[in-house]
Amino acid sequence: MKSLDIDFLNQQAIPIEMGGLLQKLGEYKGRQDLFQHQTPQVLETLKRISIIESTESSNRIEGVTVPAKRFKELMAHPSKPKGRSEAEILGYRAALSKIHTKPETFAIDEKTILDLHRQIYARTDIPCGQWKKRDNTIEERLSDGRWITRFVPVSAQETPLYIKELCSRLNRLLDKRQVSLLVLIPAFVFDFLCIHPFSDGNGRVSRLLTVLLLHQADYTVGRYISIERLIEESKETYYEALQLSSQGWHEGKHSLKPWWEYSLGILIGAYQEFERRVGTITKSRGAKTAIVEETIENLPSSFSISDVERLCPSVSRDMIRVILNRLRNEGRLTCSGTGRGALWEKRGNNFFKRGNKRGNN
Repeated sequence: MKSLDIDFLNQQAIPIEMGGLLQKLGEYKGRQDLFQHQTPQVLETLKRISIIESTESSNRIEGVTVPAKRFKELMAHPSKPKGRSEAEILGYRAALSKIHTKPETFAIDEKTILDLHRQIYARTDIPCGQWKKRDNTIEERLSDGRWITRFVPVSAQETPLYIKELCSRLNRLLDKRQVSLLVLIPAFVFDFLCIHPFSDGNGRVSRLLTVLLLHQADYTVGRYISIERLIEESKETYYEALQLSSQGWHEGKHSLKPWWEYSLGILIGAYQEFERRVGTITKSRGAKTAIVEETIENLPSSFSISDVERLCPSVSRDMIRVILNRLRNEGRLTCSGTGRGALWEKRGNNFFKRGNKRGNN
């Protein structure tokens, strides 16, 4: 709300470096249609991987996890969840899938935000789709075990009004088209996090809103590369930027610069990875081989042939088996067991660094 005040935005000094980031993202956006029309098989594989990675990372950031084997089962065959963690994981996946499928059908208003929260917790007995009933604080546990308060969000009583005004201001600014969408989207998400409207689930709803707004602004890279995974991989920087930008927020004296730079950096990282993956696959002498190798790179350290099959519907089982055996002979994979129950294991953390070097010779 406070960050979307037009006078506040006019007073924010946008550094030269940030202007360069905005220009670079405009160039990436201009090229994304070219990639989307040239490589449908590759994109379908990337979509499947992205949904899985996003679901796992966004929940894991909040400490919501299940054993790796069970997670794979849930992603392959969504069924009745066993416990709260599994229910939340399936709820997030369902909400994200809807966003990826038809982002244009979502209005940016209180109802959409409540619906996203409701979707995450739909399979639990936790009260959902409603604003927090009690005031909350954002705390951090120090290395010596002490807890300190990092930020005090908006009170429970004021939350509905703040969210309503936040959505109204964003929609007004979007209609006027006076401010770059890449400036407005992070500002909206930042204020949402400062309001902290729910007792639980604020981080996950904020990431769903991020992907939704980027889709609506035609920055669709989140459909193919997991924004949530990139946030998890830079989690310390994420919290640092959030903390720096939140200082003075209640008085409207904060600086969005750290948060803007972090958010734009994440988006650029997603586009760089997208072009690298698509480019690597389309330039390869064997596109299907490259699809399988890229898929393996993004699977957990241990996996089955069925996991690869599920993510590579255009590649036959026989071809997948040939590729797996070659990678084993090259020392990049090991295998225990036989048949469909065989478990494949990636060796070390540099699985694809070795593979890329081999492919470029």
